[in-house]
Amino acid sequence: MTPRAPLPVVLAGARGHGRWHLENIRRLQDGGVVRLAGVCELTPLTARELHAFPAPSELPEQSADFAALLRSTGAAVAVICTPIPTHTDLALTAAAQGVHLLLEKPPAPSYAEFRRMADGVAAAGVACQVGFQSLGSHAVPAIRELVARGAIGEVSGIGGAGAWARAEEYYRRAPWAGRRRLDGADVVDGALTNPLAHAVATALALDGATRAEDVAGIETELLRANDIESDDTSCVRVTTASGGRVTVAATLCAEDPGEPYVLVHGTSGRITFWYKQDRVLVQRSGHGPEELSFGRTDLLENLVEHLAGRAELLVTPDGTGAFMRVVEAVRQAPDPVALPRDAWYRVPGEHRRAVRGVDGLVAAAADTLALYSELGAAWALPKEVTSR
Repeated sequence: MTPRAPLPVVLAGARGHGRWHLENIRRLQDGGVVRLAGVCELTPLTARELHAFPAPSELPEQSADFAALLRSTGAAVAVICTPIPTHTDLALTAAAQGVHLLLEKPPAPSYAEFRRMADGVAAAGVACQVGFQSLGSHAVPAIRELVARGAIGEVSGIGGAGAWARAEEYYRRAPWAGRRRLDGADVVDGALTNPLAHAVATALALDGATRAEDVAGIETELLRANDIESDDTSCVRVTTASGGRVTVAATLCAEDPGEPYVLVHGTSGRITFWYKQDRVLVQRSGHGPEELSFGRTDLLENLVEHLAGRAELLVTPDGTGAFMRVVEAVRQAPDPVALPRDAWYRVPGEHRRAVRGVDGLVAAAADTLALYSELGAAWALPKEVTSR
């Protein structure tokens, strides 16, 4: 059998989180799966930044003109890891040239932009994978199988918890960081919609509510301790069309940051999934606790396998429609309200703000499916309710 030629890939956005994609592409290039043909950045990468590609023959072409770079390199796939407001236009630029896509999350800053992207990509006939890496975890189908065979009884709801910390410099890393809007365009760079978006998407996926039509209603509570436009401490509760409840609480102002997780509640047990670690804990009546570890399918590799006809895409645009309903609810909600000054403090030596007691509130929200205001947080506001 003739070996397959590695697919030429263009990476748009190779700094910040894009460095992860650069390293991943190099890993797959070493395995003969893809070839980094081009890098699109406003300022070209330096030799130091491309140190993993030492051979002159491996160095990618560089240009700030995405469309021209796709043409000159003959790219088969584009990985888009650029500011959120640019996702739709760049995706449609690639689709117009027949280039397949790995599009970073969140796929768009509004539901209208998401639909414009998804409909345009579908009309162009190209494949599009949305970069929710946690949905490549083999734990996801394993948990679904456990639930389907009644391992924890009837599912009564799904919670998600993310207690992370970000230094104040995090919000100065780019002009769009921590913004809801920039120069008249939606950004919606909040805790639930960007850094802890995986918690939301994974919780919805485990509920089986992934499409836009699977969402019946959304309640949001958006707050902030930092001097930003967007939320850094927030929670959301989604009521699904089948009557399920999914509550996710998040903060970037944790006192003691920990691994985010999703919690499946059953009438006779529960399943905890630490999605960044692909680690699962099953607790059920009549059994001792069972810890399980799983592998993960890389989303770019899955896209390549899909293009070769050997795999289904793991994260299609339509499969993120429910998540985008949450993004839209956050976008349409009133601007996040600043927490009172006595609710947070500066962590010595860490240049960041921490909210007093928020770690426990985040965990309690995932555990009880309640919102901050229902848990008695003095600073919480009445929830904002949105129907689909």
